[in-house]
Amino acid sequence: MSRFESGKAKPWTVLGLPLGGLLAFAALSGSIWDDSLLGPTALETAALDPHAGAHALAEAAPAPEPAPPAAPRPDREGLLRRGETLGAILAGLGLEREEAHAAALASARHIDLRQLRPGARYAAWHAPDGGLGRLELELEGKGALELERAGGAWTSRWRACEREVRVLSVRGTLEGALESSIDRAGADGELAYKLAEVLQWDLDFSRDLRRGDAFQAVYEEVWLDGRRFGLGNVLAARYEQGTRRLEAYRYGDGYYDAEGRPLEKMFLRSPMPYSRVTSRFSNRRFHPVLGVFRPHYGVDYGAPTGTPVRATASGTIAFAGWDGGGGKTVKVRHPNEYLTGYLHLSRFAEGIRAGARVAQGEVIGYVGSTGLATGPHLDYRIQHRGQWIDPQSIRSVPAEPLSRRELADFRAAREAMRASLETGAPFRAPAPAEAPVQVASAPASPAGSASSGAARR
Repeated sequence: MSRFESGKAKPWTVLGLPLGGLLAFAALSGSIWDDSLLGPTALETAALDPHAGAHALAEAAPAPEPAPPAAPRPDREGLLRRGETLGAILAGLGLEREEAHAAALASARHIDLRQLRPGARYAAWHAPDGGLGRLELELEGKGALELERAGGAWTSRWRACEREVRVLSVRGTLEGALESSIDRAGADGELAYKLAEVLQWDLDFSRDLRRGDAFQAVYEEVWLDGRRFGLGNVLAARYEQGTRRLEAYRYGDGYYDAEGRPLEKMFLRSPMPYSRVTSRFSNRRFHPVLGVFRPHYGVDYGAPTGTPVRATASGTIAFAGWDGGGGKTVKVRHPNEYLTGYLHLSRFAEGIRAGARVAQGEVIGYVGSTGLATGPHLDYRIQHRGQWIDPQSIRSVPAEPLSRRELADFRAAREAMRASLETGAPFRAPAPAEAPVQVASAPASPAGSASSGAARR
């Protein structure tokens, strides 16, 4: 039986080495406790004294960094109400009139105080003395104003939103409403209204859509500070109905067809993007109120009371008032001896009066049922050189075409956008030198789904 097995190991043996061997090693190498050395390491100490070693290792371990203090929560938060000013907010937070004026002046270095809109968020922090110390005002889609009091004076800083534009594509088939069809295809249903704006000169979204129509679009989605903000521009669109194909490509600030011809024309196809045709142009129609047959020189669009009505072409207001059976009516005179009429309105838009200029697409009134009407609708009419014509049959002259140099640039951009429409891959635009745009590549998405790329601008 060994000494270790018997539990009678001699006290002068360490790790099985006899005392003589240990003394011989010391004679050859010098004292193991030489004062010139730094002393035993933590691991050596642990070998000699496990308790002391554990304590040394604990002391050697770096202390964890303290967590940063949490940002103080605002004392008060709220939304800018209709008619409320920044000065009113500051006064409500306890500032005297002169100090509130000074704070507003500091803010005016970065924002136009007259352009503040209802719904803007603000947050306030009070100083230890109880007075207002800091205010943050967030302007949706733009950035945040930081207003702070230091040494009795107010300073302001502007923090712009980090804007990211993601390029997406979608394709699908019309089954019911366009909005719900786009939603089923994997995109934001709000895109339906964007497409209606792009194709409004060639497609009447009230009556031209048919079940089974195919649609494709490449469009922008805007993100601000890492949060989705909404839709940007439609970059390309295609709408197919049987053998009819409409294509639209954004170039500059306008939209053009596949051949580079501008989509914008003198007249919009409809005075409302979304409505339903309840009665058409006719030389003999039974009048629902008078109970007799008489000509109907317009197209009736059924829509809820208060729906905005747009001028279908630019021109000058010839009449705005009560017009017998037409009720509240607006008449607009256009070039080349055209006149448009908008009947049965519930009210006029602000500034609509005889002699005022209006632009194509500008809201001039709101749907109603004034005059001889059985329910809310718009009676829309067009007169040319004194003769009434069917508004749904009119074909207009396009806007100014592209120059030869612009047309070459357009065709290059069109090919890139067309490839994105056909494959679903994100559109990679040729970036202008002064404002480079990079779009991250992504695999093409299958039909009926949205795909994306991203660009920071």
